[in-house]
Amino acid sequence: MGPGRAFSDARSRACPIFHRAFAAGCLGAVVLGLLACSSATARMEPSVRVLLYNGPGPLRVGPAKAPSKVRVGPGGRVQVDGVAVPGIWLPEGSGPWRVGSRTVRGQVVVRVRGHELEVVNRIGLEDYVASTVGGEMSSSWPREALRAQAVAARTYVLYEAAKRRDSDWDVRATTRSQVYEGTQAETPETRSATRATAGEVLTYGGEPILAVFHSTAGGRTERAAEVWGEDLPYLRVVEVEDEDDSPQTYWRTAFAPGALQGVLAAAGVGVGRLESIVVTERTGSGRVKRLAFRGGAGVRELRGAALKSLVASLGLRSTLFDIRETPAGFVFVGSGYGHGVGMSQWGARAMARQGASYRRILARFYPGTQLGRVPSRLAVASGPSSRNEGDER
Repeated sequence: MGPGRAFSDARSRACPIFHRAFAAGCLGAVVLGLLACSSATARMEPSVRVLLYNGPGPLRVGPAKAPSKVRVGPGGRVQVDGVAVPGIWLPEGSGPWRVGSRTVRGQVVVRVRGHELEVVNRIGLEDYVASTVGGEMSSSWPREALRAQAVAARTYVLYEAAKRRDSDWDVRATTRSQVYEGTQAETPETRSATRATAGEVLTYGGEPILAVFHSTAGGRTERAAEVWGEDLPYLRVVEVEDEDDSPQTYWRTAFAPGALQGVLAAAGVGVGRLESIVVTERTGSGRVKRLAFRGGAGVRELRGAALKSLVASLGLRSTLFDIRETPAGFVFVGSGYGHGVGMSQWGARAMARQGASYRRILARFYPGTQLGRVPSRLAVASGPSSRNEGDER
């Protein structure tokens, strides 16, 4: 996306759309069902359950050099190369595994949920982090920026896993959680950043934080409460400098009146012939909070989820924008890319280029947090094998 892979495409939005704060003190009680120890490693490293695929199939799954064709068979069973398999299916061998276009380490579990395939990858925490750093940030970026991303990625997955105690997976492999591309995203640089920060997490009140991040802040980050409706003390407005190298720092998107009216009508915001668009309220960071559309059929004001949905429909890169009316139509002139909460990746890059350590970067974007280790209770926790888990369900 931007120079390299990190921020010129949709991966810069690699944080969930909605989150709930994690209740302090509950992590220890849910560990057993969340982060099963990897029995393949002597260090008893926690593992992560990544949802790689959920859909109708068919899908290629199995050893990387000879994957099988997997689909939902008669009776809602997993069908592997035309043969029905009772319960769940685990490819035999030690991997690496092919799942669609990804090649992954660890263990692959295939089951049917409803009428769709569900493919989950159990992967060691540090291997997961090494891949996620490469999926979210260009490996050519400064070492300290990569290290900051590694800590954020590790912390984020622990937070999410703790919330999903009753689920069969902890995080998705897409931008709905954070981008995990398997071995394809691993590089010597991402593995080095992972090793250098191994086991390090950000905590607040002794628990892993919601370590969200985004591509480009546009000069100032946003409060979590403005995006997800819930205030978190370590996700607040922070000034961000020197993001000018980001291709998303300044942008403009123009619409002819007829084209914009069509998008509005499709979104259920029909106001007739569009006459004006006015920002009626902004957040403390300057982002649009309320937007009013005036037309021949009246006025409609949008905020909250409706506003976010329209912004996405218009293809705007953030809610940090102004509107200009021209003879040719309406022009949205904005800055930044993503929700704006937490760490600005381009801001982290700028700080690293100026000599800041990853610890300083993290302290900047997650104020009030502590940098510590994965609690020892996680490192030694154990849980049911995926085979037993599937049989029990």
